[in-house]
Amino acid sequence: MPPIQRFVPCCAAEPAQEGVPYGRWAEALRGEFLNACLRIETDGVTLGDPGEIVWFPDRTYHGRTYVPATARTSEGLELYGYVSFLRGDEGADPTDFVAVADFTEETADANPEWTIDLCDEPIAAWRGEEGKIATMTLVWGIPLVKGGALATAELADHAVDQCEIVAERFSLIAPDDYRGDTLEVAIWSRRGDVLARESLYEDDGEE
Repeated sequence: MPPIQRFVPCCAAEPAQEGVPYGRWAEALRGEFLNACLRIETDGVTLGDPGEIVWFPDRTYHGRTYVPATARTSEGLELYGYVSFLRGDEGADPTDFVAVADFTEETADANPEWTIDLCDEPIAAWRGEEGKIATMTLVWGIPLVKGGALATAELADHAVDQCEIVAERFSLIAPDDYRGDTLEVAIWSRRGDVLARESLYEDDGEE
């Protein structure tokens, strides 16, 4: 095979092992996430009360498992973030819980042109060629088009992660902002057709 064109981590995260959290496990994660929401710096914005938490499939990178989440509030805002932890040995309880949360006023309801509802958070750094740094980024979302089966994260037209869409949700971990290239997320059908594509970065119409 010829040399690769982009020397970056590809499919570095473990695939989802447990799917979408439910039951007692979801309740345990809920407490961690809501505690993180209480620590959000709102700069005077009234967040309101959080509604039902939408959990996304887990992904594991460098031994730490990340479970993303979103929740709408009574003020029409969206809370987003993740709960991460270290998995214990087989049969042991997870340990070292860390939760991160933030909020946004930009929601899918207010942006009908969106084809994917995306959230992202940086989780690590990766040092590449010539000391350039890639930001390893947790990306999760909901396709706003029908028929999606797979999601991919793409950097400079190179797929750097992929996952199945479970219960209309997906989670990815991929390098971003590396050597001038930034991530895009694509939704694929089972037949291999691209149904939607969105950048992590808002397009302001300027070059």
